[in-house]
Amino acid sequence: MATDTLKSTSSADSATGGLRRLLLDNGALTALIVLVIAMSALSGDFLTTDNLLNVGVQAAVTAVLAFGVTFVIVSAGIDLSVGSVAALSATVLAWSATSHGVPVLIAVLLAVVTGIAAGLVNGFLIAYGKLPPFIATLAMLSVARGLSLVISEGSPIAFPDSVSHLGDTLGGWLPVPVLVMVVMGLLAAFVLARTYIGRSMYAIGGNEEAARLSGLRVKKQKLAIYALSGVFAAVAGVVLAARLSSAQPQAADGYELDAIAAVVIGGASLAGGTGKASGTLIGALILAVLRNGLNLLNVSAFWQQVVIGVVIALAVLLDTLRRKAGATPVAGASQGGKGRQAATYGLAAVVTVAIVGATSFLHNGSSSTANPKVGLSLSTLNNPFFVQIRSGAQAEAKKLGVDLTVTDAQNDASQQANQLQNFTSSSLGAIIVNPVDSDAASNSVKAADKAKIPVIAVDRGVNKASVDALVASDNVAGGELAAKTIGEKLGGKGKIVILQGQAGTSAARERAQGFAQGLKAYPGIQVVAQQPADFDRTKGLDVMSNLLQAHPDVQGVIAANDEMALGAIKALGSKAGTSVSVVGFDGTPDGLNAVKDGTLYASVAQQPSQLGKIAVDNALKALEGKKVEETIKVPVKVVTKENVAGFTG
Repeated sequence: MATDTLKSTSSADSATGGLRRLLLDNGALTALIVLVIAMSALSGDFLTTDNLLNVGVQAAVTAVLAFGVTFVIVSAGIDLSVGSVAALSATVLAWSATSHGVPVLIAVLLAVVTGIAAGLVNGFLIAYGKLPPFIATLAMLSVARGLSLVISEGSPIAFPDSVSHLGDTLGGWLPVPVLVMVVMGLLAAFVLARTYIGRSMYAIGGNEEAARLSGLRVKKQKLAIYALSGVFAAVAGVVLAARLSSAQPQAADGYELDAIAAVVIGGASLAGGTGKASGTLIGALILAVLRNGLNLLNVSAFWQQVVIGVVIALAVLLDTLRRKAGATPVAGASQGGKGRQAATYGLAAVVTVAIVGATSFLHNGSSSTANPKVGLSLSTLNNPFFVQIRSGAQAEAKKLGVDLTVTDAQNDASQQANQLQNFTSSSLGAIIVNPVDSDAASNSVKAADKAKIPVIAVDRGVNKASVDALVASDNVAGGELAAKTIGEKLGGKGKIVILQGQAGTSAARERAQGFAQGLKAYPGIQVVAQQPADFDRTKGLDVMSNLLQAHPDVQGVIAANDEMALGAIKALGSKAGTSVSVVGFDGTPDGLNAVKDGTLYASVAQQPSQLGKIAVDNALKALEGKKVEETIKVPVKVVTKENVAGFTG
């Protein structure tokens, strides 16, 4: 009896230990299953074919970038340049094919060669120049992004139609980006498991000195490893640009952090020596499921960043626990180990389908809210102007009984495309979009049109796609007003500087165009310098401080928004409002306060809260089948100290 009890206890302990080891060895997979189940339970819109395909599309670019970063991290390196290299490769393709008539096939090869070249430079600096990988790739991040802006002159370049099909679907339902992700994932898995360079990555990451002493040519292998990372970055850039129908010079900004996060979440160690392509794919899917589900649940974009940061921290903690528990490393596996791994994935799929199927009953038969649902995708909420659009929209939605879901694209055209896809596949009745870029939003708006969802554009239009209405001020006309205001203030002559907006955005281009047209009427006004400050107050301060060193006698400043104008005022100090007149744009609360104080001479106010209010009104009309005007212009107004008291915004 005692023996039987002991055996029973030992079996129970063994089962518990086996389960614990299984969870530790497959922590990322476990997390993905839990997330899918949780999102399915929380949102009835998550578990639909369209939305699951959206998740795959949204994971594709990050996954392809991350496969390349996996090579680097397995070899105990880091690559911070992949996002910028992706943008540069896509820009080279579009620039050579559209602006210079290079055959598309050769243009694609040039894009891949660009990625390889960037990777080789990284590898050379690290292997032969002895630079730390962090420093070398950080330098390439800046160089590649700068070259992308130089080549494109800060504006998006239309992508060749033959390559843009990479952003389409096969058979009307299977997204090509998902196929590219799968193919590149299989290639990455093959390289890691079946090639000499793959084994070299694990050897170098495990112990570089031992690898060198065993006869491995470490320096040459590092060149090849970083070149491979560049190839995957180039492919990711082409896929991203195809989705957006244009090569955006600011595309994939910050994606290197997502790629690194996907690799770490997938079980690789930053110390090197471990990592696998399947884990990286799971990591990318976790990030995509998180963002997709949180969007569907109307969670603030700011909180989404917090959640993703917590997930990354937990992934690293799990890696530490796995190592302490002696869990199976993921550097390689025997045939038996691979068989067990396949069985684990199969079991996970069965369990997930069963539980998700059960949770779907939670949403069956549930009555949807009687209130109409509208989605609002803003280009950014890191700017008071767009915050006021949101406030006006939310106030009007509350008044009309509309359920309004607001998302923040963070000035990332790809992220906005993801958000619009989520809106289209969910139960929203209408969509309001404030495009990051007018060209990049076209494919997403076309998909919404195909789904018979009304789309209202606010502040900026959408090119090459049909919207039910455009609610906007005229940025070009506003720019002309700003030029006229500064020209009249200076009596038609004097030296001025212009602080431009973020390169590549339609607002920056249109306002700059207005400034140029308006200044033609004042030939005595000399523009001594024009520099971008990215619509940011801090950058406005820094750029203006630098320009004052070269042009201390400047008499006027035109800024493409109030935030940059306020930064310029800080740099000017006592000169602002006395010897130097500053004109801003937008009419934000801080800008209007500066007008009252006299430090800001004028602001071209667009009444952003009215833009948000009118957009919601027209979205509801379109949703109810009522006729809406194609263009609703909200007049801009020059606000000075004389009339600021009566301006409400």
